[in-house]
Amino acid sequence: MAEQTPAKSPVRPERLAPTPVPPIPDTSSAKGEEIPTIYSHFRTGLSRHRTGLSEHRTDLSEYRTDLSMHRTDLSENRTEMSMRRTGMSIQRTRMSADRTLMSEIRTSLSMISFGFTIYQVFRKLADSGAITSGRAPGNFGGILIVLGMIILIGGIWRHVQFALQLRHLRKEMIDSQLIHGQSAYPVSVALVVAILLLIVGLLALLSIIFNISLFG
Repeated sequence: MAEQTPAKSPVRPERLAPTPVPPIPDTSSAKGEEIPTIYSHFRTGLSRHRTGLSEHRTDLSEYRTDLSMHRTDLSENRTEMSMRRTGMSIQRTRMSADRTLMSEIRTSLSMISFGFTIYQVFRKLADSGAITSGRAPGNFGGILIVLGMIILIGGIWRHVQFALQLRHLRKEMIDSQLIHGQSAYPVSVALVVAILLLIVGLLALLSIIFNISLFG
């Protein structure tokens, strides 16, 4: 939708300078035939006075009409801006959900990588004979991996649920013409990364449980 240039505010008509009402003529010294003529001139003066007032009232009415139209234009501009702000708010909300999921990904990644590192270190020490058994540290590493995966699963579930609700709300607002819905609503990259990390964590856990080297 094209941007609308706000119209200038209408100019108020100048104030009407007060003019005195024509005085009532004195016909005490007039002759009989002159009295109607005198009153006729008086009525003409009154009519001109009323005409001037009527023209000023007409100017004021036109000014009020222009003001109403100007306010209507301003209201339409405000409505347009509100629709765009609402659409941007939905996008910001989606980005906030992505940032929340990324925080959970960082926490889960730290736990999975640390747990797998503990398992690998103590496994190598046990294989070299430096320690008698690395089972207990390996179990601890597996627990860390499981906890990291639980965080990921919870984060993915919450993110998907929130994203579906937000999409549904956005569609309703578009159908109700509350927002334009011109901007794209792409798939969350954070969600894709979280799913891939969950697969990596599952592979790491399987390598610990079955004592196999899935990562070389």
